[in-house]
Amino acid sequence: MSIVNTFSLQSNRQIKINFDGGDLSSDAGLLLIKEFAAKIGFTKLIKKKFKTNDKSIRFHKDHENLLQMIYQIISAYFQDDCADELTLDPVFNVILDKESLASQPTLSRFFNRMDKDTLVQFDDIDKNLRDIIYFIKCPEHVLLDLDRTLFGTYGRQEGEGFNFHYQAHGYHPLLCYDGLTGDLIKAELRDGTLHCSNGADKFMESIFQEYLERGIKTYLRGDSGFSSPKLYETCESNGCSYAIHLKQNPALIALASDKEEDLYQATQKDQISYAVTYGEFMYQAGSWKYPRRVVFKIEKPYGQLTHMYTFIVTNMDMEPYQIIQFYCGRGKMENFIKESKSGFDFAAVSSHSKIVNANRMRLHMLAYNLFNWFRRLVLPASMRKQQVDTIRLKLIKIAARAIHSARSITFKLCISCPYKKEFYRTLANIHQLFVQLE
Repeated sequence: MSIVNTFSLQSNRQIKINFDGGDLSSDAGLLLIKEFAAKIGFTKLIKKKFKTNDKSIRFHKDHENLLQMIYQIISAYFQDDCADELTLDPVFNVILDKESLASQPTLSRFFNRMDKDTLVQFDDIDKNLRDIIYFIKCPEHVLLDLDRTLFGTYGRQEGEGFNFHYQAHGYHPLLCYDGLTGDLIKAELRDGTLHCSNGADKFMESIFQEYLERGIKTYLRGDSGFSSPKLYETCESNGCSYAIHLKQNPALIALASDKEEDLYQATQKDQISYAVTYGEFMYQAGSWKYPRRVVFKIEKPYGQLTHMYTFIVTNMDMEPYQIIQFYCGRGKMENFIKESKSGFDFAAVSSHSKIVNANRMRLHMLAYNLFNWFRRLVLPASMRKQQVDTIRLKLIKIAARAIHSARSITFKLCISCPYKKEFYRTLANIHQLFVQLE
């Protein structure tokens, strides 16, 4: 029998301390994530679809390691070596149905076993999960926001390079989010030196085909980095309506000169207030096979004499001001990228191998989407617009004590938790979900 050392504080002898509090965890809210993952078939799908090419018999199986990392990321334990501190955590062991977690060396070896085949498996898992989620709530249309970002690198990692746009070394991945829900539809890790539009048409082709098969209308928004005729043609051949920003040039400004003159005339007597005008014209750049519709906005900011131009190439039939408003809505994309990076450590590319880093990115993408579906489908309405850090603080980071009996494990959550009502409401919402599984 071990001796429990009890100490009294010198500041107050009535306060005593020992390490005999029982089997405790600070992440009891993960039980909600576990229940949701089981409800939508996430756990079974991972077990069925994911396997590395390593044929060795291992104590910690591939799908278990993958699920462990997903739960670690959702609860903000981003690093592999966090597993060494969580190895006997009762909540993690219960949701993974294990006696102890995989250690940091085991997880590192797990990542190093990943290859191009596991990337294909991630594609298949993502598509299957969208089947399930869209059965629960099928969208009438999907708004595809296409963008890129920079993943900072250190040292001579494979594929890293100096990116002129960001003026920094790193990878330059392509990202496509659903602008209405925040779901990350697709991500591809690319060399750091590649231009934004390089391969964007091929990147989007599989997405367009998937939604054509589903019978869901697609819309695409992209900034001027994606003003590529190949991307326009891919959108047009797959029935996608698009609005893509064009960099201003003398030819575009000349075609908008009539409206600019009108704006000058309208502001002669009041050169302080804000003023704006809209217009459109047909335009064919040298690399385009045929003319396309370009809408524009010319605005005079408050207190300035200069004019600002916005040019959008589009195949949509809406009024120019409506297309401009539609395009400007893509500003939410930056919030999605920021949450992916800060809330889910999306830019964790610590391996020398590019293919390993690509797989790490896809794992973090899977964790992001699982949490985003959880937030959108089962959280109380008052919490659905909150950021991941806020939800973690309220619903995930709840202290609990595990009580073991012969037949069950009871988790006694912190009695002073101020979000009991939201916890029970979330659990009820999970149980009320109607899901079609194979």
